Amino acid sequence: METIKVGVVGCGNISDIYFQNLSEFDKVDVFACADLKEELALEKAERYQIPNALSVPELLEHPEIELVINLTPPKVHADLSIRALENDKHVYSEKPLAVTKEDGLRILEKANEKGRMAGSAPDTFLGGGLQTCQDLVQSGAIGDPVAATAFMMSSGPEQWHPNPDFFYQEGAGPLMDMGPYYLTALIQMLGPIEAISASASTHYPERVIQSGERKGEVIKVETPTHFSGNLTFKSGVEGVMMMSFDIAAPHPPSIVIYGTEGTLRVPDPNHFGGPIFLQRKGEVDWTEVDIRYSYVENSRGIGVLDMVTSIQEGTPFRANGQLAFHVLDAMKAFYESSDQGERVRLGSTCAPSPLLEESLQKTRG
Repeated sequence: METIKVGVVGCGNISDIYFQNLSEFDKVDVFACADLKEELALEKAERYQIPNALSVPELLEHPEIELVINLTPPKVHADLSIRALENDKHVYSEKPLAVTKEDGLRILEKANEKGRMAGSAPDTFLGGGLQTCQDLVQSGAIGDPVAATAFMMSSGPEQWHPNPDFFYQEGAGPLMDMGPYYLTALIQMLGPIEAISASASTHYPERVIQSGERKGEVIKVETPTHFSGNLTFKSGVEGVMMMSFDIAAPHPPSIVIYGTEGTLRVPDPNHFGGPIFLQRKGEVDWTEVDIRYSYVENSRGIGVLDMVTSIQEGTPFRANGQLAFHVLDAMKAFYESSDQGERVRLGSTCAPSPLLEESLQKTRG
């Protein structure tokens, strides 16, 4: 089977799961990796048997590489993605697509100019859990959707992450870091968002690292750490969303979709599996729903496989730039609404990506 040569830029913590999973996709050939820290790229190349550890410019310009996977920090996503596109590469980036809407649009415009694809994580919505939920909602299992709630309530990543600084810098915080999972899942089930009214706050100006070699070190907070918003979807569904790093006793992540004929409890959108629970009108108890689709383990990289399949076969590309930009537009609307004290209408839209076809589910060894 013909493969597409891929280059990975950014060899930090998130790269390991990508390298592990991409090696199992028979359409993907991880040809090279690169990082500003040369020793890190060399270490990952040796560990995962990647043929080439290159400098970032060498990887972006290499004539054999067709697709660049951008795993750099959020603040440089746009710059590197645009450089990849300028070198006639397709590009798939970690979330978010960019830190600003202006940069997100630049990526989409450059991709269109070059005739290349630009996409972005999260691809967790392609996992068996969220695919099953999307199928249930679209097939009418809860009747007509009426409302939704989405909550991610935590005490902050400094509790477990040895280097949590970037979580509290521009382009991160609970909304930009975790919001893409929740917003993408909601959009897939309920369609595009029309308007958002929100508030944002920062309850702690400093954080103390709780683990690793830097335990006890104080870091400054440069972004809001608690967001609450009301979302109006174009379908008429109303949603409530809260993202926080300020909660002393964390609450399990949750999304709930309420319909005219039932209620659906959706699994953690940062994961690929379940459990899924459904309670129909008139029922007292919840019923656990069997997952109907593949990829229930940590399958980060399935979005890359979907892009490669799209390049080769002309099938729909699901983790596409339009979806990623609509998510970015929604996140920035939280900030704008909080700053302006008024409801913000989104300027973008997108269509929910279609469910995975059976052939794609079977392409993993």
